[in-house]
This record gives sequence, C-alpha cells and structure tokens, in this order.
Amino acid sequence: MPARRKPSSDAQPAAKKSALAKASTAIGASPALVTDLRQLILSAREQVARAVDSALVLLYWSIGHRIRTDILKEKRAEYGQKIFHALSGQLTAEFGNGFTERNLANMARFAEVFPDAGILHALSAKLSWTHFRRIIYLDDPLKRDFYAEMCRIEKWNTRTLHQKIQSMLYERTALSKKPDKLIATELKKLREEDKLTPDLVFRDPYVLDFLGLKDTYAEKDLEAAILREIEAFILELGVGFAFVNRQKRMQIDGRDYYLDLLFYHRKLKRLVAIDLKIGDFEAADKGQMELYLNWLKRNESEPDEAAPMGIILCAGKSAEHVELLEVEKSGIHVASYWTKTLPKDLLRKKLHQAVATARANLEARKQEANGLGVNSAATKPTTGAPTRQQGQFLAFISEYMMRNEQGLAPTHAAFQKFFNLTPPSVNSMLIRLEQRGFIRRTPGQARGIQLIIAPDLIPPLERPFKF
Repeated sequence: MPARRKPSSDAQPAAKKSALAKASTAIGASPALVTDLRQLILSAREQVARAVDSALVLLYWSIGHRIRTDILKEKRAEYGQKIFHALSGQLTAEFGNGFTERNLANMARFAEVFPDAGILHALSAKLSWTHFRRIIYLDDPLKRDFYAEMCRIEKWNTRTLHQKIQSMLYERTALSKKPDKLIATELKKLREEDKLTPDLVFRDPYVLDFLGLKDTYAEKDLEAAILREIEAFILELGVGFAFVNRQKRMQIDGRDYYLDLLFYHRKLKRLVAIDLKIGDFEAADKGQMELYLNWLKRNESEPDEAAPMGIILCAGKSAEHVELLEVEKSGIHVASYWTKTLPKDLLRKKLHQAVATARANLEARKQEANGLGVNSAATKPTTGAPTRQQGQFLAFISEYMMRNEQGLAPTHAAFQKFFNLTPPSVNSMLIRLEQRGFIRRTPGQARGIQLIIAPDLIPPLERPFKF
C-alpha cells in the first residue's frame, strides 16, 4: 500500500479555513453572521488603536509640559539641551526609541504651542502624534489652529495634511485674508460648534494642474477635463463637496440658461454653483451668477437648506474690480485657477502679498466706516509701475516679509544695512512709495509697512537677500 502524502504547509491554512467553514455551516452559523462578527472585531481593533493614539498624544504633551516648566523655571537655554540629553539616555534605555533627544524637544514644542489642555483633549481624539509633529513647527499660531481644526473636522490623514500644507491651503482660503482677530474668532467658533463657513471652504486660487490642459483651450475643454478628473477636482475643492449636475438647464421667461457645474456642500448645507471662465472676470459675470443663484433658490433648494452660493472660476481677476462690485454680499466667490503649479517660493510670495493686500484693504475700509479717515497717501491707488530703485525697495520688503517667520516688514535699520543708505534717504524713499500708493504705513508702529501694490508689478530682487 502506497504511503499517504502529508499535506504541504502551504495547503494547511486553506484546509483549516475549509474545515472551519464546514463546521460553521454544520452548526448553523451563516456567512452573514461570520461577516458581522468580523466587522465587530475590526471595529473594536480600530477603536483600541485610536484610544492608544489619543493616550500617546496626551502622554507626550504631559512630558513636554513638565520639561518646559522646568526649562522656563531655570531660564537658561543651555539647560534645555542638557536636560534633553540626560532624560533621553535614561528614558530610551528603559522605554525604547520613542524618547530620543529630538522627540523630547518635539514634546516640549508641543506643550509650548498647544498650552490649553482642554483644546488638546478634543484634538487628541482625532489627530495622531504624527499629525501634531507636522503642525507644531508651523510659524503662525493661527495657521496651526487652522490645520489642526481642519484635520479634526475633515478627518485628514497625515499624508493629506502634508499635501494641504505644501499647497499652502491656509493662505488660499478667504479666512487668511481677514484680520487676525476675526480669524481667531472664526476658528474658535469652528472648534466649539463644528460649523464650517464659506471663508473656511472657498479658496483662491484653485490649483488645477492635474487637468493636463494645454496653453490654448475652450471653456468646454475645461469642463470636460474637470469631469474627467472629478475625484481630483473635488479633492482640490475640499471635503464636503458632492457633484450634482453639469450644464444644469434653467428656463427663465422661455429662455434656456446653462450652469457649468452644480455641487452640494454637506457641511454648509447648500448648493454651490460653479461658472467657468477661460478669460478674466468681468462685471457681467456677477449678474449672470446672481441670476443662477436666485433660480436655484426658488426651484432647487430644499426648505432646510441655506441659500445657494456661487463660485466664478476664472483665469484672472482684478482685485479692485471684485471689491467695487461687492460680490461677496451676493453670496458669490470669485477665484482664479492655475493650470500649472508655480515654484514653491514664488507661490508663497504671491499668496503672502495677496493676504497682506487684502488685510490692508479691510483695515482701510474699517477706518473709513468708523469715520477715522486716513491720509490721502494711504488711500491713493497704485499709479503706474515703480522706478528701478523703488522696485528694489518693494522687492526687498516683499522678500523680507516672506522670509520672516512672523511675516513682519523690515525695520529702517534693515533698509540702511541692505542698501547702504543713511536714515534720511530710507525715510525719503518710504514716503515716496507711500505717496505713489505702493505701500501703506501705520503711524507710530514699528515695522508698520504693508504692501498694496499688485504682486506682478514687483520686480525680482537684483542682489542676494540678507537679513
């Protein structure tokens, strides 16, 4: 009689699964029951993992808080390095590589930039230590709060967070163009009520490099490319957008109108109409969008929904044009789109200038509304292009603000050092720049310079930049 072959090790797991399946069938366990139990186990594992992540975040904050308290008590910078080195040696020997000098420094930084334990508890349920480690080294506290809250409410993973920071999402939101006090208020409201506002959702510009458009294209090509890459387009729009329709037909007094794209935003609870323009924004575009929004409100909106809003997505726009038309009062957001990604430094420069200009205009309007008034030089619009020397001053201001961690303008001493000029010469140049409407200065405030010239009128800096 030939010897029976022993099943191979590879065949044993399959045999065991088959035996288990037969056994479960024999005792009446349906496949649906097994599926449900498997889902329960996986869900429990996920909850345990989240609980562990949350506990780890709170532990690291507590360690950082204790170390930071000791460092601040000593008030000696060198003590910080010594304590990190000493603690790392002892803790690593006992608890492993999670307590290196670098990670202990991260924990101290964590406690420094997130001092409120109550806020941290709410965030720790959604954000991992890897999230926080990316956020804590952002230079602006409002920017840190923005990314932390958006991670929490939109459930970003760490890869998405990195992509959003790299694409300068904060600078591209309408929120960033508000005064700091209003930004802090809106983020506080988001934290307490989980309520997104249009200023947090809408962006400018939208980066549509994934569409693969060539130099020459029509609006129908732009629309077709968006629909072809609808997943990537919605990711660029932001979490919460759901596609509803293309070429939405509207009949008004026997005439047909067609809206390019119609979306619904789940968090805002309203329809969002998108009109595509391959040219620059024109005044007539506002009237057309108002017509679309009023029709949608009357014919498409549900009783529990907010009024529809519109995005006019155009190749370019004039900031003054948009401001004078007061489009935001009509629930319309005018944004430009870029079909090619700019180099990171140039992108940062353009966005920082746009934010500074928007905030300066807001402050000017606030002063006028309060009857305070401003001098004629502060309100005078930009006239023509700057001279070569003026352009270099403006380029230095722009580069300095971009490289400064707090976005501050240069001091008079910085101008004197870089251009090798006397104090009267620097002051004379700043007065001329203000008179021509290229900058705005706040009287009595150090570093109180704001750029109000159009970014594309600022030439490159001809000399290597130095602080």
